Amino acid sequence: MKGEKRQGSTGDHLANERTYLAWIRTSIGIMAFGFVVERFALFMKQMSVILGTTTLETPAPPTSGYSVVVGIFLVGLGILLALLSFLRYKKVEKQINSDTFQPSSLLDLLLTLAILAVGIFLIAYLIHSL
Repeated sequence: MKGEKRQGSTGDHLANERTYLAWIRTSIGIMAFGFVVERFALFMKQMSVILGTTTLETPAPPTSGYSVVVGIFLVGLGILLALLSFLRYKKVEKQINSDTFQPSSLLDLLLTLAILAVGIFLIAYLIHSL
């Protein structure tokens, strides 16, 4: 009908919600991975005690703490991703309701660049630790 404001179909809104939930699952996964990376240094210290390369009385030399920095970065990235995905969800919801949907890949690009940077850093870290 001419002049009638379209509210978007239920399918459009459900697809938007599924996409939002997928982004939330991704952000939770990134935060969990960050926590694991951060705890990796503690695991390595415990393994050196178990393997006898160090004792509790003579601790291992201090590490550079890269796993802590990377872990905190990943948890922060997960939080940022959750926030940006919510903002994207609301923006798309409004666009669906006003029939002005315009696809945007900004969130996709940001996530890809962040994961690429973390991957390159982890490869450099692992090569350096050989």
